[in-house]
Amino acid sequence: MATRKSPARKSSGGRKYSPKAGKKVARAMHEKKHGTLKSGRSGRKVTSRKQAVAIGLSEARKEGARVPKKKSSSRSNSSPSGRSRKSSGSHKKSSSSSR
Repeated sequence: MATRKSPARKSSGGRKYSPKAGKKVARAMHEKKHGTLKSGRSGRKVTSRKQAVAIGLSEARKEGARVPKKKSSSRSNSSPSGRSRKSSGSHKKSSSSSR
């Protein structure tokens, strides 16, 4: 008898996501499929598979299930001060109006 490795296991031996988290995501996917899954504050119908998974994981986190940390979004990583410096460097209108 050969033992099979499960893809849901970390190399250290424990599961990354708890079974409770999997059930929450499955429920969210089921609701999305039937068109009854609503997003947070706006209450709009969720049509994205990724958003449904995110909602399921968020609910699992709130209930204390074992879920890895959120990945940081690319928006929060970029500094807004860097963009404003680049755009404020050239003013074409002021140079052409001096003639």
